Amino acid sequence: MSQRPKEVGFDAARLIVEYQAGVWRYLRALGADAALAEDLTQDTFLAVLRKPFEIYHPAATAAYLRKVARNLFITHQRRASPVVQIGDMEFVETEWTRWVGNDNGDELLAALKCCLESVSPRAQQALEMRFRDKASRMAIAAALSLSPDGAKNLMQRAKKTLRECIERKMSSQ
Repeated sequence: MSQRPKEVGFDAARLIVEYQAGVWRYLRALGADAALAEDLTQDTFLAVLRKPFEIYHPAATAAYLRKVARNLFITHQRRASPVVQIGDMEFVETEWTRWVGNDNGDELLAALKCCLESVSPRAQQALEMRFRDKASRMAIAAALSLSPDGAKNLMQRAKKTLRECIERKMSSQ
């Protein structure tokens, strides 16, 4: 039988509720598709809860969960294909910590949603087609009656506007 976490009053369900979204988002940032991120998130909590576990501080807990998730992702990628971009993963970890800290990405996501209102509906449509629907630049250009370069410029300007807006919102917190 697995050992219980050492913290008095430790609540595994609370741990999962508080950190699940952040682990899933982190795995997506590393490059996992939604289904794989879901599976690896579950595996992360199973791995953590099978061993003695103490909660010291929310930031330490979040960092530990990310480390477990990252290792599971690397193991999965090594089995799926022989090349894993470790340098890219370290960049993602650094940026994740810088932008998200230990709030599981909720504040950053809220800032993004708010900032999306600052770009034109046409730019929103282009970004949704590109990032949600995985549409090519050619398909976006055709849908918006633009040249492929026009679609590229529209999305670059929109991403710059979003980045600047998010940076302002996150630095004011």
